Amino acid sequence: MKNTLHKSLLFLLLILVFSCKEETKKEEKETTIKTSVSENYNISILVDLSDRISLKKNPNPSMEIYQRDLGYIKSISEAFTEHLKSKRMRQIDDKMQLFFNPEPENAEINSISKDLRIIVTKDNASKELLNSINDNYSSKTTVIYESAIKDDKYIGSDIWNFFDSKVQDQCIDKNFRNILVILTDGYMFYEGNQIKDGNLSSYLTPQLIKQNGLSTNGWEKKFEKGNFGFIKINADLSDLDVLVLGINPSKNNPFEEKIIKAYWTKWLSEMKIKHFEIKNADLPSNMDKIIKDFILKKE
Repeated sequence: MKNTLHKSLLFLLLILVFSCKEETKKEEKETTIKTSVSENYNISILVDLSDRISLKKNPNPSMEIYQRDLGYIKSISEAFTEHLKSKRMRQIDDKMQLFFNPEPENAEINSISKDLRIIVTKDNASKELLNSINDNYSSKTTVIYESAIKDDKYIGSDIWNFFDSKVQDQCIDKNFRNILVILTDGYMFYEGNQIKDGNLSSYLTPQLIKQNGLSTNGWEKKFEKGNFGFIKINADLSDLDVLVLGINPSKNNPFEEKIIKAYWTKWLSEMKIKHFEIKNADLPSNMDKIIKDFILKKE
């Protein structure tokens, strides 16, 4: 009789323990989902408005570079609104903004870019606002690119200086997932900022790659042994995720793509950026999933 009672009590105890474990797992899962959904996003887009978008210098029969950029921006804004719509209204506290460096001389472009700094909180979030973001970004960025192409005054792109002096203050906020998407062909050049320190530089051009002798099959060993790359920026950007889109290497060097990515990979890693991806130029339809997976953290 006692053995039967003991067995019954032990059985009930095991059921109770199992139930508690299952409930704990369920609560942990729900907490994980809520944390993921309620995460606040701070998305920055850095646009390279150099002559890479010139229809005269770099025509592209399949799809012009600026049209590809606009397609990428569309995917970014769609990912942003998808994230917003996944949250409860009271949880919303998210941002998206667009930058150039240096700022274009065209006053209209700078004015429009200010309108593209969007802050959505529980106080101003509405279905109307959320549904307007994609069209707003699409129409206004189209005007920016078309104006830049019409002006035909390309002053270059100083991405190195943007990281050196602006990223920390303008693209990183506490308690946010900070994401920087860079639209560039992978080269960097600005007339007003050409710094060299041995084999390190603040810029990268096809001419520099050629001058550095990185045009043969042994480029990788030379790159590492000679300490080539971008000048290191002494900053801890571990709170920043970076997606580089549009790498478009010169066709004169079969190793150009790998060299560009080596420069970027070394540089981003030195700044302690843990999560980054570097992608070649492709049709927006092919890049849509890649962009949204990166922003929405889908594996």
